[in-house]
Amino acid sequence: MKASTRNKAAGTANIVKGDTKAVVGKVMGNRLLQAKGRAQELIGKIQKSVGARQKSEGN
Repeated sequence: MKASTRNKAAGTANIVKGDTKAVVGKVMGNRLLQAKGRAQELIGKIQKSVGARQKSEGN
């Protein structure tokens, strides 16, 4: 598997996990879990864009 595909898949997984954490944190009133979820979502978005950039460069 190419690095670009691996980064895009891992990025998507992080976005989904982060969104889930943020929603659970909001429902439970846990601001720390909510913040961790948003941070993980951001990491996923960055990772996904890195994968897209790698693909455009042919890696």
